[in-house]
Amino acid sequence: QVQLEESGGGLVQAGGSLRLSCQISGGTFSSYFMAWFRQAPGMEREFVAAIRWDPYYAESVKGRFTISRDAAKNAVYLQMDSLKPEDTAVYYCARAPFMSITTTGYNVWGQGTQVTVSS
Repeated sequence: QVQLEESGGGLVQAGGSLRLSCQISGGTFSSYFMAWFRQAPGMEREFVAAIRWDPYYAESVKGRFTISRDAAKNAVYLQMDSLKPEDTAVYYCARAPFMSITTTGYNVWGQGTQVTVSS
């Protein structure tokens, strides 16, 4: 059974950086799109970035966040720079057989990692 485990979240000041990791076990991601979503309190889960070949980004993070993948380590990363308080959320890693900017189609999810950006 495929499992995803996120790590790297924490508390950071505005303007700072964090690097999230998503470790895949029990399977691979080579034939799938891997994505990051986030969910703030009281809000719906929203798309952040995805990758299979070329990266895709939500407009709100374009130019600040970078998604990457390491096939040898079976891991996906999200480098987050120039963080803003509105980036505060639980960040989730997910896998899908096709590209989507909604949660539709993502059938494997991690438990999430909290990112808090203070002003």
